[in-house]
Amino acid sequence: MKIGIIGGTGFVGSYLLDALTVYGHRMRVLVRPGNEHKLPARADLEAVPGDISDETAVRACFEGCDVAIYLIGILREQPSRGITFDAMQRRGAERAIAMAEAQGVKRFLLMSANGIDAAATPYQTTKLAAEEALKASTLDWTIFRPSVIFGPPRGRMEFCTQLKRELIDSPAPAPLFYEGWLPTNAGAFELGPVHVEDVAAAFAKALEVPESIGETLELCGPDAWSWKQILSGIAAAVGKKKLMLPAPVMFIGPVAAVMGRFDWFPVTRDQLTMLLGGNTCIADGFAPLGIVPRPFDPDSLAYLAAPSTEA
Repeated sequence: MKIGIIGGTGFVGSYLLDALTVYGHRMRVLVRPGNEHKLPARADLEAVPGDISDETAVRACFEGCDVAIYLIGILREQPSRGITFDAMQRRGAERAIAMAEAQGVKRFLLMSANGIDAAATPYQTTKLAAEEALKASTLDWTIFRPSVIFGPPRGRMEFCTQLKRELIDSPAPAPLFYEGWLPTNAGAFELGPVHVEDVAAAFAKALEVPESIGETLELCGPDAWSWKQILSGIAAAVGKKKLMLPAPVMFIGPVAAVMGRFDWFPVTRDQLTMLLGGNTCIADGFAPLGIVPRPFDPDSLAYLAAPSTEA
């Protein structure tokens, strides 16, 4: 099949290109100017210069394709550069969906996110809006909702590498966030870390499984881990023991609300809200695809000890 991909030069995108190659697909990838080096020079890959705001470029990316894939997602906004949740996660997805329909594309795979039903932040509401736009289209769709994704970063931003750099490598104690006055549940909220290769495999395998059409698949690792366990696991992977202390959100939240606009500040208020809400899966979205996700364990975190993991 011929597949048009928006977001193919990002973290998950780099692994998805590899996974699709295994099945012999040909890919056309939208590439922002300046990011050409992020796309491997391969016979099965074609670059289309432009960005998601450029309808001509999106049209060219999807022309003659059987499948369209939209992977774009951001964790922080940069309004001065036009990078906002609404622009990238809602309007960009809506533009891609409309263009795919116009170009006669039959299948559309959307990268969404687990836990967005809370609709408590712009990140979540824009992801939900993209899902609704796709469901309202004439396309044969599949939506993927991964929890936090980890794995060798390949020079991109990645969950565990970022936590290692900002919290584990820092001389300050690592924060165990909690709500309320008493720290009885500090760092107890749970996430379902999922390996990037498994997420990429799910996208590729879904194209081979017609039953995945019209399905929203939650993608989590095999186990739920508390925030404290995740930090401990990352520290152990790099041979460290890390002091951790309770961190009350009632005091940190207002600071994050003001300082979160700056890239150097480690967390935004909305990110705290989503973390404390937890991020585990109700259903196993890998099962219908015949994929057994790998665990969040020392073997899968070994990349953190390599110097090249710094993004």
